Order: sequence, then structure tokens, then C-alpha cells
Amino acid sequence: MKKCKVALTISSIFFLMTILSSSVMAKQLNFSSWLPPGHPIVADMMLPWMENVKKATGGRVDITLLAKGLGHPKSYFDIVKNGMADAGYTCNAYSPGRFTLSEGVELPFLGNSAEANSVAYWRTYKKYFEKGDEYKGVQLLGVMTHGPGQIHNSKKVAQSIADLKGMKFRVPGGIAAQVAASLGIVGIQKPASQAYELLSRGVADGVVLPLESIKSFKITKVVPYTTLVPDGLYNVSFYLVMNQDTFNSFSPADQKAVMAVSGEAFAKLAGRAWDAADRVGLADMKANGNSVETASKAFIAEIKEATKHLEEDWVKKANEKGVDGAAALKFFRGQVANYDVIN
Repeated sequence: MKKCKVALTISSIFFLMTILSSSVMAKQLNFSSWLPPGHPIVADMMLPWMENVKKATGGRVDITLLAKGLGHPKSYFDIVKNGMADAGYTCNAYSPGRFTLSEGVELPFLGNSAEANSVAYWRTYKKYFEKGDEYKGVQLLGVMTHGPGQIHNSKKVAQSIADLKGMKFRVPGGIAAQVAASLGIVGIQKPASQAYELLSRGVADGVVLPLESIKSFKITKVVPYTTLVPDGLYNVSFYLVMNQDTFNSFSPADQKAVMAVSGEAFAKLAGRAWDAADRVGLADMKANGNSVETASKAFIAEIKEATKHLEEDWVKKANEKGVDGAAALKFFRGQVANYDVIN
């Protein structure tokens, strides 16, 4: 009987030690977002990714969304780098000039699918952009692009550059701002979350945004005119990063597990969610009775002529960073064009 009690006691101690050990090993991380929990980026991309990380690591890496974002979208790289948050995301365009290579996937006419573009972006990053080391100081977990950027305004259907000239548009930074300027638009560089305020107060006449954002930012009624540009007027690229010390604190097995559900897997997850959100946004615009027209061939030709210098300029900047810009763009376009075949 005594031997049995001793054996049970030892077993109980061992069991408790195992539980305590697992608890100590678990990493409770925080994640900062500058968008509300209901936005598709958070609800359909970041939260599912966090759950995937938890499952992949057997609960040893558990990421929780903070109740309130920690700062302006353009500061998120430094917020994560400096350890204010363990992980976060934002778009490269909010820091013009800082992430030069990413601008290559934001150029006009690169594709109609966020999923195809996002996966192509990750593959292009790994093959070409990674050597540029633009995310030094953090662990880059993933990249993505939103759906094709379109033209939305409160005045009239735009079917020529002349229709847009002098209009004030909320624009992000980066390529989108340069595209807008090339079309004669007066750009107001503010986060998309401020679009409603700018439009409702008459500060801005329109916005360049993907279809998803019209519903997400509740501006359907204040931009009743939309011009669809096939393959996109532009794209905006995003990054998902983790504090380097945080990532380094994981075991090699958990680092591998986290990256297995990040990288291309994250690009695919996020891209599909963007595409679905674009469909919802378009349906909402039509239900509201908004005018939605496709750009005419003449307008598309005008846009291409007015913006062709942007690609030439980007290739030069990429080359200066030691990246073959022309080859990178050719690779990206090939990945987009053959995405359905490849996958």
C-alpha cells in the first residue's frame, strides 16, 4: 500500500511539473492593430492567422489582439521593433521612401486578384527583395496587397484625366500618391480610416481605394461615383511583422511552426479575404444605387501614358538597392498571370 501511495505521489508530482512546464513555456504575446476588430483585415486576416499560430505551436505561442491600437499606422514598424507590441501590421505606403522595393508591387495594372498578387508578392520578396533588407530589425512574417485600387468620388463619373484634374482625393503615400498626382489629382495623404471625415466635411472630393474599403470605412453614400480600372489603378502593399527578440525567444520548432502558417500561407489567406471583401463592397455600392462604370479604353490608354514613368523610376531605384528591378517585375507578373496554373 505504501509503495502504491509513493508511486501515486511521484506520478502526481510529475504530472504537475509537466503542466507547470508547459505553462512556463507558453508565450503570451500582444498584437496591435490600428483598425477596429470588425474590419476585414482584422476579422478575416489577422485573427485567423493568430489562431493558426496557436494551433501550429500547440498553444505555446498565443497572440492576443490589444483592445486599443498603440499609435499612428505609419509608426507600426517602430512600435514592433522597439517592443511596444510583440506583433503588428501596416501598409508600406504610409512610410514613403522607407520601403522602396515594395513599391514595385503597387504599380498600375498589376492584376485583379489580391490573392494572386499577395502570393506573387511573397514569392518575389523571397527571390528578389529580401536581399534589400528593408525590414531589418524585425521578423518579417508576411506580406500582402489589397485588391485593385479604384477611383471613387462625390462629383461625377470619371472617364478621362480631364474629369479628375484638380479634384482633391484622399490618397495613401507611395505609388498611389504618385499615380494620383500623374492624373492631375490633388492628393491628401491621410490614413483610410479618416476617409469619411474628409469626405463628409468636403475636405476631399474623392478617394482611391479598393472596393472593400468603401463599405468598411462607411463611405458608400458619400462617394456615389466609381470608375473601375481593370487590373487596378494601383495596389497598396502591407507587411506583418514580429519583434525580433520575441521571435528569437521561440524554440527552433516553434519558429518553424510560426513561419509555416505565415509567409505564403498568410499571403493566400489574406488575399482570399481581400477578394471576398471586394465582392461585398461592390454589392453594397450597387445596393445603394451608386454609379459603377468601367474605365473606357481611351481612359485606360490615358492612364497608362500618364503613369508609365513610375515603372521606369522604380526599376532605377530597385537597381540602386542591388535588386534587378526589371527581372523582379517580370517575375511578379509571371506569378500573377500563372497563379491558377501554378496552384
